[in-house]
Amino acid sequence: MKRLVYLLPLFIFLVIVGYFAVGLNLNPRNIPSMLIDQKVPHFDLAPIKGSKRGFSHKDLKGQVTLINIFGSWCAACLAEHPFLMEISTKGLVPIYGIDWREKNSDDGPRWLAQKGNPYTLIGDDPKSKVAIALGVAGAPETFFVDKRGFIRFKHVGPITPKNWQSKLWPLVQELQEQ
Repeated sequence: MKRLVYLLPLFIFLVIVGYFAVGLNLNPRNIPSMLIDQKVPHFDLAPIKGSKRGFSHKDLKGQVTLINIFGSWCAACLAEHPFLMEISTKGLVPIYGIDWREKNSDDGPRWLAQKGNPYTLIGDDPKSKVAIALGVAGAPETFFVDKRGFIRFKHVGPITPKNWQSKLWPLVQELQEQ
């Protein structure tokens, strides 16, 4: 019986190692969203500086759309941006932008003026109200919205040609056929 007491710490250690082993094999990009198959939350964002019109949940109905959360401060957004420009130029799907947490209201518009603007409409979200409603953990994140305004998929991280061709573009095509 006394020997079992000595084995208890070893057993606890092995259980902890098991949990760590499982956790280290999980993909951090696969963050589940409670909003999948839910309507886009109601919001009405002001335009970014220099734009005449902002962006609202009402703009998303009747067509498949992407909502891209970005910021001029975001290195991954900079890496993603040329491919968003390509998607926009080809007219594959409308991309709506949410300029998130800029330190200065001139930063986002200046960044878009330099890099190009792939967005149909852009809303300014300096206090993260819409980002919180969408459950955004970081930028970039992109939400795929169907014709009825329901969120069907959340992509965490930059959209690249590889993930676009293998997963995201087929999803857009499927949603457009519905």
